[in-house]
Amino acid sequence: MAQLEGRTAVVTGATSGIGLAAARRFAAEGAHLFVTGRRQDALDAAVAEIGAGATGIQGDVAHLADLDRLFATVAQRGRRIDVLFANAGGGSFRRLEQVDEQHFDEIFGTNVKGLLFTVQKALPLLNDGASIILTGSTNASVGNEAFGVYGASKAAVRSFTRTWANELRGRRIRVNTLTPGPTDTPGIEGLAANADEAGRLKESLARKVPLGRMGSPDEIASAALFLAGDQSSFVTGTELFVDGGVNQV
Repeated sequence: MAQLEGRTAVVTGATSGIGLAAARRFAAEGAHLFVTGRRQDALDAAVAEIGAGATGIQGDVAHLADLDRLFATVAQRGRRIDVLFANAGGGSFRRLEQVDEQHFDEIFGTNVKGLLFTVQKALPLLNDGASIILTGSTNASVGNEAFGVYGASKAAVRSFTRTWANELRGRRIRVNTLTPGPTDTPGIEGLAANADEAGRLKESLARKVPLGRMGSPDEIASAALFLAGDQSSFVTGTELFVDGGVNQV
């Protein structure tokens, strides 16, 4: 039997990269998917790729009305949630002296506020024994230059994991952080001004990884599947690094 047969999963930020790879993997393992993205065209393409009756709900997790619409759709379809992958997030480079209010609000609005209210608003629909997966970052525990606001936002994610695992233990709901290392996603390319700069950035990131390369979204999705399913039934409150060793050795 498929690992998620008959279960319902919600994945935010599922139009590309890790979110899309995880949604594809969950669907292949039998889950019914509800996925979100900010751009309707990209969301439509993702839903077609995921297949298996996936439902796309356009929206931005930083906007609470969009989250209300997401979970109202889940409820209207008569579904309850077994897996919540709060994956939507992003960041950009700014040194301390360059940080402005807009930079701070955009990153914390998505990575912290959006994630918090994604989980909170999902609570009435979560089945007892459900799995909540939060996307972290290796930048939460290192001091990479010009990534201070992003790193701080992901440190908050790690803190939420511990607190919520404790708060939700009475419902046997597991909460874990999935922390990718440098991963070859469109988000990495979005940090660069052009294709040449993106290539140099990827080469630089790969050199920092003990395994000598960047990870792939499918490799991160395999770890997400582990946290989503019964194989991780005794795992909660933890941070699972899938980083090629970059923060470990």
